[in-house]
Amino acid sequence: MKAIGYKQAGAINAVEALINFEAAKPEIGSRDLLVEVKGISVNPVDVKIRAMAQFGPEAGQTKIIGWDAAGIVREVGSEVSKFKVGDEVFYAGEFTRAGTNSEFQAVDERIVGKKPKSLGFADAAGFPLTSITAWEILFDSFALKEGEGKGESILIVGAAGGVGSILIQLAKQLTGLTVIATASRPDTIEWVKKMGADHVINHRESLADQVKALGLTPRYVASLNGTEQHFPAIVELIQPRGHIALIDDPETLDIASIKLKALSFSWEFMFARSLFKTADMDKQHELLNRVSKLVDEGKLISTVTNNMGNMSAATLIEAHRQQESGSVIGKNVLDGFAK
Repeated sequence: MKAIGYKQAGAINAVEALINFEAAKPEIGSRDLLVEVKGISVNPVDVKIRAMAQFGPEAGQTKIIGWDAAGIVREVGSEVSKFKVGDEVFYAGEFTRAGTNSEFQAVDERIVGKKPKSLGFADAAGFPLTSITAWEILFDSFALKEGEGKGESILIVGAAGGVGSILIQLAKQLTGLTVIATASRPDTIEWVKKMGADHVINHRESLADQVKALGLTPRYVASLNGTEQHFPAIVELIQPRGHIALIDDPETLDIASIKLKALSFSWEFMFARSLFKTADMDKQHELLNRVSKLVDEGKLISTVTNNMGNMSAATLIEAHRQQESGSVIGKNVLDGFAK
């Protein structure tokens, strides 16, 4: 099958940072689907893993990465019960298995949802990883129930990216929270307003002063990037017994600073359930089906801003370059391999 991968971790500008190659079609396990990949999206995790030596391929091997795909089920394992051959699906894959940058992929049915009927494959591929992450922040980390949150507010730091774009929408559609989003450029400000943010503040200026000026004291903060830089301000502006959730990788945090306000703190990592095969792993199947339904009902809108064409080493390299620049609004996606 066609695939894109790399032989050595490193910079995206390195020679053969990503290459086209032929790989064996994956074998499937009893709970697996074999999916023909028809669309993918690119996430921060793609560029992080590609650049990190500790996650690089074994000597002489070519590693296939990529998370987020939509496609068609071509084979099912002996114990599969949720899907059949021919079903159109979308998913975010697993951290330790071969990725979406290939013609076919094996994926556990418990982390797969039915693709929204109203979207093409590439646009559908823009949803899974960010939707799962945002859903787990709201309903696992913050322990909210649908319909709760009236009279409370959430601050989303770095709201114009993929996770922020869907987190704003889920918070507005499924909770009563008032959403404060951060953005700093005219285009990102307009984007988060389009996603449904109630208020927009600039993360290049004092977060605490701007939130205070709104007359709000958030109970919840989702810090999606720049957590190390913004952490003192977050601790200052959040209300006592509030909750901070983050997805980035700060080198240091003054965790003792949250004690006086008795704050809760958690990392969100959407691969944890599949990585450790938790008993509730199929919650991701359920929530993706729910997201799919919300999309088809018009309650969630696509966060895709750029389709970069068919998947190839060249187009994927450019997608990685753009992701590393930190300037991507919403999601970049690609169609499957050209026939």
